[in-house]
Formats: sequence, C-alpha cells, structure tokens
Amino acid sequence: MVRPQPRERARAEFAEFVSARSAALHRAAYLMVGDVGLAQDLVQEALTKTYVAWPRLRDKANAEAYTRKAITTTAISWMRRKSWAGERSTDAPPDRGTPGHDDGVASREWLWAALLELPPRQRTAIVLRYYEDLTEAQTADAMGCAVGTVKSQVSAGLARLRDRLGPSPVWDDILPLTPTAVTR
Repeated sequence: MVRPQPRERARAEFAEFVSARSAALHRAAYLMVGDVGLAQDLVQEALTKTYVAWPRLRDKANAEAYTRKAITTTAISWMRRKSWAGERSTDAPPDRGTPGHDDGVASREWLWAALLELPPRQRTAIVLRYYEDLTEAQTADAMGCAVGTVKSQVSAGLARLRDRLGPSPVWDDILPLTPTAVTR
C-alpha cells in the first residue's frame, strides 16, 4: 500500500478545511467589509496566508482562528486606506416611522448601513462579538489587541449605532442594550 506523502496529506487537510469553513469565513468577511466581491477577495487572501502557514500550524484545530485573524487584520488594513474613507450618500434619509411586521427588512437594512459607517475597529469588534458570537478573548485574539480594547470598541460602536439610529423599540430586538448584556 502506498502512503501519501506529507505534502500531499497537508494539501488534502487544507482542502478539507477550506471546504468545511469557507462559507462561515466568507460571512464574517462580508460583515466586516460590506461588499460580496471584497469579501471574496479578503477570504482568498486570508486562505492564501493560511496555506503558506499550514505546515507551521501545530494544531490544525486552530486553523480557523488563524484564518479569522488574517481576515480581521487584512480587513482593518484595507479599511484604513484612503479609498475606504469616502462618504456613502443616499437619495433620502430612511423613514423613522414606527416599523411594523413588514418593515423588519427595512429596519435591518438601515442597521446595516449604520454599521458600515462605524470606524473599522468598532465594526470589526461588533461583527466578531455579536454576529460571529466570539467571546471577548477570542475577539481580542482575532483583532490582535487586549480584551479591554475589545470592550471599549464594542461599547463605543454600540453607542454610535444607538445615537445614529435613535430611540426605537425595534432596535432593542436587534442591538444589545449594553455591551455587557452578552458576556462570556
């Protein structure tokens, strides 16, 4: 019986990892950058970095954490570039009427637009904490910062979102009341 070479085995392990986790990684990237094409590019770049580092990863179970960190740091560096600093204009401000059942989608669209207006680190912290459901420690590891920084970025981001969106009982269902409402 012919045994696969270590390089072939590593390629197969990496291909299995990509197949199993690429959808979740793409979702996280999309939430960070807000554009499908850029998210695909971001995931591709992060997976390239992971592939290069694959032989050095001691525990392949940490491959997703490594890739998420690559996505996060790359997204933040992309968002810091001047091309990301432009304003986003709309034809008209969103209606602030009391939303009903059929306005749920519009409310989430408005929240999404407000999320895209946050500074990169605040947006990333909120996406990783609340959309990806990472702990504060996991978020800090992915962002390459201290847990206290995650807490302050989430707090400031949620405060900006609440100020931007104004008071509404609908937002209480979408946004956490305080950054400490969900703790781990």
